[in-house]
Amino acid sequence: MMLFSWAAGWGRLGGLLLSFVVPAGGLLAQPAAHASVVTPRPLVIGHAGSGFVHLFNALPPSSLRSLRRALRRGADGVEVDVRLSQDSIPVLYHNHTLESMTDGTGCVSQTPAARLTGLRYRVGWLHNWRQREQLITLETFLAQLAQYPTFPYLHLDLHEDDACSSGEAARSAALARRLQQLLARYQLPAERVLILTNRSATLHYLRRLLPAVPLGFEFTEGFDTGLQELAGLPTVGAAVLHKDDVTPERVAWVRALGKQVVVFGGRSGRAVRRVVGVGPDSYEVDNVRRLRATLRRR
Repeated sequence: MMLFSWAAGWGRLGGLLLSFVVPAGGLLAQPAAHASVVTPRPLVIGHAGSGFVHLFNALPPSSLRSLRRALRRGADGVEVDVRLSQDSIPVLYHNHTLESMTDGTGCVSQTPAARLTGLRYRVGWLHNWRQREQLITLETFLAQLAQYPTFPYLHLDLHEDDACSSGEAARSAALARRLQQLLARYQLPAERVLILTNRSATLHYLRRLLPAVPLGFEFTEGFDTGLQELAGLPTVGAAVLHKDDVTPERVAWVRALGKQVVVFGGRSGRAVRRVVGVGPDSYEVDNVRRLRATLRRR
């Protein structure tokens, strides 16, 4: 199943729908009823692999064992957090500071990749004895995925915030170029990749570098603001929403723009059932087993 399958000719149709969705006054009108198309089931994507650390999960997010576990438990693919090292190597790591999750100090952007990959995760005394994970580069993970008979779906969540550097724009462009190189080197099928970020400028640049790869815009400034910004990104195919921000009405708004809906977060049965109920196209879930069980019951 392909992640993105929107119809050709979006320019004319999208402009017509947009005149109903985002009127001149900025207030949202009612979405067109025909625009809400629900897929048979969402793609099951492991959020940072097996999710974030909690009582029953000792594996750090985006660590190799965490990602393998999600795929072993039946995920269609995984979402990983990507940052750029000091020497412009994409690494899998969520935060911009190392003290928060590892035995290192400083910022990812101020540390060479060779040093980063020597660091061990530290996720709390309750779990440290149960895991021995180290940071890995994106290339290390791509080499692992290339060994699968069918390439798993891969969501690349770009983390561009950096309190340690004043050159974020230049580093974002460098990260985009490195992704272009790696995707070509490992011959990833474009339809099985989604690159997502909350920065419009990065998405514009990525579209120039990777015209065939699906892109997603993450809403981080509130739904209405995100929808307005998404409307100005005609070549971006998906809205990425937190589980607490998704409702049937909001899914309809996004689909009225001709976009697909990706939802991230959630591990409880209640959270999983609620999100499945709104019919997203892809769900980056913290509990792959629970999501798959919920989908089977439906």
